[in-house]
Amino acid sequence: MCIADIQRMIELIEHMQKTGELNSPKLAILQNILRSEFFASVREVFENVYETVSADRCREIGMNATAKATVAAFAAAEGHAHPRIVELPKTDQGLGFNVMGGKEQNSPIYISRVIPGGVADRNGQLKRGDQLIAANDPVAEVNGVSVEWESHEKAVELLKSARGTVRLVVRYTPRLLDEMERRFERQRRRANQNSPAPVFKR
Repeated sequence: MCIADIQRMIELIEHMQKTGELNSPKLAILQNILRSEFFASVREVFENVYETVSADRCREIGMNATAKATVAAFAAAEGHAHPRIVELPKTDQGLGFNVMGGKEQNSPIYISRVIPGGVADRNGQLKRGDQLIAANDPVAEVNGVSVEWESHEKAVELLKSARGTVRLVVRYTPRLLDEMERRFERQRRRANQNSPAPVFKR
């Protein structure tokens, strides 16, 4: 997306607002994002990526960059995107939360549920909608190994294998989790619609 494309989008938004074709507070938010320094930085990253990668890898890297930039944009809009550290004691009952997402779904790892009465619930610091950035590993930087774009299976394995006090680096992005759940639900419905109806023999 070049500067001319972005300017054209801004002009279209202004036109819709003036004519009343579509007047929504979300349009103003989108307009501010398109004009922001943050969005300009994201665009520059895209341009640098596409200029430096080979043609064979361009699609794969481009898709990954797009997904990461989308996460960053929503996180910035949330206003709660600053990473924070949560420390939980590992018990026989586990850590007391469920996760969803993973790179196989082109998504970060999220805390999808905090189990009532579990360790995380009693601790009170972890919330549904927290994005899991890192989990503890004594030899890794900032006492954490990155799970931000790992597979679901690896993230779960890392959490299960942790011992003692588990140190998590998270940031709160609930709207991203909600959008991901809606996307999964749409995919599930499409899969059900496309699956053949069962045939019962008499």
